[in-house]
Amino acid sequence: MGGGSEIPQKYSQWSSLALENESMINDQKSYLRAVVDMGSNGIRFSVSDLSPPTSRILPTIHVHRLDISLFDAQFDSKTGARIPIPPSVIETVIAGLLRFQIICKDLGVPGNNIRIIATEATRTAINSAEFCKEIKEATGLAVEMLPKEDEGRVGALGIASSFSNMHGLVMDLGGGSTQISWMIVYRGEVQTSPKGAFSFPYGAAALTRRLKEISAGKTKDEVEKAKDKFREEMRTNFLDAYKKLEIPKDLEEKAKRDGGFQLYLSGGGFRGWGYLLLYQSQVHGRHYPISLINGFSAQKAHFENTEALKEVARTAHRIFRVSDRRRAQVPAVAFLVNVLARALPHGIKEAHFCQGGVREGVLFQELPPKIRLQNPLEVATALYSRLSAAAISDLLLCAIPEPSATGAKMFPESIGSHVIRAFANVLYVHSVMSKETASTAALYSTSTGLLSTSHGVSHSDRALLALMLEERYQGVLPPREVDFKLNLGQLLTTEELWWTRYLGKIGFLVSSVYPAGFINQDKPRMRLSASWAADLGKEGTEEGLKLKIFIERVTNDPLKLKETLEDGVGVIEKVGKKKNWRGGEDGWGMAVKVVVVEKDALLSGRGPGSALLAESFARLF
Repeated sequence: MGGGSEIPQKYSQWSSLALENESMINDQKSYLRAVVDMGSNGIRFSVSDLSPPTSRILPTIHVHRLDISLFDAQFDSKTGARIPIPPSVIETVIAGLLRFQIICKDLGVPGNNIRIIATEATRTAINSAEFCKEIKEATGLAVEMLPKEDEGRVGALGIASSFSNMHGLVMDLGGGSTQISWMIVYRGEVQTSPKGAFSFPYGAAALTRRLKEISAGKTKDEVEKAKDKFREEMRTNFLDAYKKLEIPKDLEEKAKRDGGFQLYLSGGGFRGWGYLLLYQSQVHGRHYPISLINGFSAQKAHFENTEALKEVARTAHRIFRVSDRRRAQVPAVAFLVNVLARALPHGIKEAHFCQGGVREGVLFQELPPKIRLQNPLEVATALYSRLSAAAISDLLLCAIPEPSATGAKMFPESIGSHVIRAFANVLYVHSVMSKETASTAALYSTSTGLLSTSHGVSHSDRALLALMLEERYQGVLPPREVDFKLNLGQLLTTEELWWTRYLGKIGFLVSSVYPAGFINQDKPRMRLSASWAADLGKEGTEEGLKLKIFIERVTNDPLKLKETLEDGVGVIEKVGKKKNWRGGEDGWGMAVKVVVVEKDALLSGRGPGSALLAESFARLF
């Protein structure tokens, strides 16, 4: 046939490549984790990818839910008596597990990476042992039963995965039980109560049933007395748990100063409450712009307005992400919230809702501290970064003045260095789009676009990044999208808004000078330096910011750098015009003066002030 020994040689080469590729695929599959969260109100099946570099944000590659309540299944529908989990329900659960095993096989999840985690409803079932045994015999998978104290700890870790930093009380409200503890997360280190978490049988479904039972066959006065007695029982239990949790003194002192604790909430019961609050903020002329529960927050007055939320649940035709079952449990959750508000010393200042729960807690506890330390927004955006993202981040930092000597003038602490680095990472993502779509796609990227599923990003950070990106594309928006931009801006202060405009325009400048996103550090095209100034404006008396752009003096420059800078200079200086401030002349802003300085040569490496700024940010954040 011809060809001689070349054919076997080629085959050998391809075979070697195939084996190497197969080895890489197998290595990748070892990071896959399948978790079955067998809760009281439903069973959640998911597969996550913990491979670097995105392991911090716990990427989900498959998820579905079996809408079956193991809690409700344990009560006779006619008599209300407690019964074993019925055979028909066990069959349905096993069928769901077998189907999930097929899905896991299709996705390449190793068999030993599939876990079934069971909580309150399974743990307290009359036939718990038989139920778990049947699952083992049918699937080969052992059910991991979380003890009460571990359920609270794992749930708290799930909450920790949902925020980069946090400090306050944490609660998980499932169908059968609720857990309470405290937690401090800072730079990847997680501190929580040495007592773990305290668990009570006050889950959303359990409370619904309990309130129904104490009301049955009683007069109105008798019902109120029974509820008062139950309310006092719950208050006493929560207060006793609070005292035994050994809450750090500085956490208590902060709650005293601030007018209450920060409360971090997870579990289906609380998420349902959060979606009611989100619904309230998006109807009757209100237009809260982000419809993600993770990172949504509510101030004390709204969180504790139980009568208003019960009325929403009773009268609204449809409520986003609130099922009929959740709607029926709203009065019970309202009862719990009322008790909490009165039981917790110092009260509640603000409630933060998160997607994290048992699944996320199980995954998060696998991550080492150095991975937990990573900021979720940086991790999520790193996938889209250009080769010189770090150098671009340095340029952006150099456009921010260092704090003044007295500290009277400084860049807002609320815009963390992680937001600047994330901005550098995604600076070019929408650059291939037309002018008609780039700004719009950038504006929606953090709420419904490519970063919307990123776990652990706050709503304020989503707003900051989206607005910076939109400004980077010159803010060219069709009329329909202008309202969305204004609504995003309402999540921020007017000071933060001004800086998003300024930094967005700096992004425009950088992308104009470096259209490929590549910076040759040995031969940079420009350096930036920013300082506070008091000699701006026509009269030379206005305070503001002076930005210096250093470029190399070149004769017959084919890159036309000076001409390129002219557009950027004008765009940046317009940010300082009072008519362009949010709120006009009565809004927040400052004058901006841009000076282009030609030098015989530019130094390689980091720009002026970049190292100092990076150190300053590190101290702050």
